[in-house]
Amino acid sequence: MRRSFASDNNAPIAPEILQAIVDANAGDAVGYGEDDWTARAIETFKTHFGQQTEVYLTFNGTGANVAALSSLLQPWETVLTPATAHLQTDECGALERFSGSKVMPIATGDGKLRPGDIRPYLHAGHDVHFPQPRAISISQATELGDVYELDELRELCAFAHERGLILHVDGARIANAAVALGATLRQTTTDCGVDVLSFGGTKNGLMLGEAICFFNPQLHAGAAPFVQKQSMQLASKMRYLSAQLEALLTDDRWSRYAAHANAMAQRLYERVKSLRGVRITRPVRCNAVFATLTRAAIERIQREFFFYVFDEALPEVRWMTHWATTELDVEEFALCVERALNVSA
Repeated sequence: MRRSFASDNNAPIAPEILQAIVDANAGDAVGYGEDDWTARAIETFKTHFGQQTEVYLTFNGTGANVAALSSLLQPWETVLTPATAHLQTDECGALERFSGSKVMPIATGDGKLRPGDIRPYLHAGHDVHFPQPRAISISQATELGDVYELDELRELCAFAHERGLILHVDGARIANAAVALGATLRQTTTDCGVDVLSFGGTKNGLMLGEAICFFNPQLHAGAAPFVQKQSMQLASKMRYLSAQLEALLTDDRWSRYAAHANAMAQRLYERVKSLRGVRITRPVRCNAVFATLTRAAIERIQREFFFYVFDEALPEVRWMTHWATTELDVEEFALCVERALNVSA
């Protein structure tokens, strides 16, 4: 199998997380979240995000996004999101099919939404012929490897709330973003005014498992547990999801795993940025490096390493690191890039 710089989804399970699953696999436990592991996991989330936090565990990121937003939206309402957002590009219209609510993609140069990007979409029709804006959904970190600064988040949340809108964060890589910002999970979300978070675990060492965190539970008016069930995200053997998430949020593992992934991306960036034939196209803030190089070089590198071409038109590639990427992995990959460029020259 080719080694991977394609996605943090391709990483193995972190040993502490795997051990947590093994430890949970002792004897019987009541299903559907009525177990001690889930109770502890929820308390751990409250410790990180605040006691007002209401938590619902899900299998995957798409499920978390769909269940979170479906708990907040009526079918005639719409969610505004960057055109590059996972919700728009990589979830196969799941929210629209499940909830009936429309996703409104907004083009941005860097994958980040700002109040100026959103304003024109709030002045469209307000009668029955138009879906009504209700939520803003952003990704932290973004799909283009950048992060919203804390001031940007606070400004966006204030803008949303002044207009009666909900701010949802797709936090598939929230740990990487928090580490990049030098902030806690709470400082990156609750303290900025975020209303609901899809908290990512799968990309940060877990086998599977995400969580929906409602920081203002009144917004879903009791809908969330029913939506969780209807959207097929209520695990019967919930303890195995809960044990992983509790372990991730204990002893700063979430931060250590993400910090390592980010550091390996920085190491890769430093290693390849000066290579003739490589142009780094985006800021390296978390665990992704975006670059352009020739198609011939890309093809040669992909014979040894698996990664994605992010934009075929340029072509632009995305190289991703994760909690288990080693310095040797980075060096061997960089040497492979060098060899491919030398052959192409």
